[in-house]
Amino acid sequence: MNKPRIALILGATGGAGGEIAAALRRRGWRVRALVRDAARPGLSTDIEWCTGNAMNAADVAQAAHGVEVIVHAVNPPGYRDWHKLVLPMMDNTIAAARAAGARIVLPGTVYNFGPDALPLLREDSPQQPLTRKGAIRAELERRLQQASADGVRSLILRCGDFFGPHAGNNWFAAMVKPGRPARSMSYPGERELRHAWAYLPDVGETVARLLERENELAVFERFHFGGHWVDGNAMTDAIRRAVDNPTLPARAFPWWLATLASPFVTLFRELREMRYLWLQPLQLDNRKLVAFLGSEPHTGLDRAVETTLRGLRCISAAAGGPASA
Repeated sequence: MNKPRIALILGATGGAGGEIAAALRRRGWRVRALVRDAARPGLSTDIEWCTGNAMNAADVAQAAHGVEVIVHAVNPPGYRDWHKLVLPMMDNTIAAARAAGARIVLPGTVYNFGPDALPLLREDSPQQPLTRKGAIRAELERRLQQASADGVRSLILRCGDFFGPHAGNNWFAAMVKPGRPARSMSYPGERELRHAWAYLPDVGETVARLLERENELAVFERFHFGGHWVDGNAMTDAIRRAVDNPTLPARAFPWWLATLASPFVTLFRELREMRYLWLQPLQLDNRKLVAFLGSEPHTGLDRAVETTLRGLRCISAAAGGPASA
């Protein structure tokens, strides 16, 4: 009997890392995860939890011993200290992957693209970010590409704005108020403009399918995930259907408040920097991904939105059943 493949997840308690871990487990992988406290209650019993810190190279190397894949989905919460933490963590992952002979998987974003690359983003679109976070994202990818020169394999799946039942900081959660029934929505862009959204369970399934075809992947591989390319009216209408309130108000996101609070609140400062992504249409060209896999995993918008709102506790668990796909 073949031994299961082993993956190490950095950031398994987050949205992207958690969904990738779940998809790999469904496909028979053995999943290991590095967390600060492996004994804390509530962690999934399907995962082998290791105590350690992604900022500690020895911890990452020890956790990565014997693995075939390292999923680098770890991010400082609330964007705090990004400039101090993000690149050293990636350096530790690259070193561990080199020692283990593992492929690195990076759930990518669109932050590393400036407005010049919009509205349609391809894998080879120029990366000329205008923001600090975007520059760090571009550097993450540059370091992976540089490491590929001496054989460190990597896979980047770039996605639009994440949403899902277990997602952390994201624009979808900013549209509603997690933990309470939806009374209104706050949309960050013009509702007539289309925007790319990535439902995290679909992202996890996509990563798992790509890794099943390891032998066909390049040493340094990039794909774009199309996800849901919908305008603000489609997204807000899906929220209305999910909460069964056709008159749920949709207001403009209070950018003025983010501007006022940005000197004092890191999250608002980072959100304000990303406003340019909402000023014109944003789409990811997924033709390469579809050609490689045959199709892109895709959950219908209504089901994805309802499941996300339940995860955010904006719909009670007892209310209704799941929407049709």
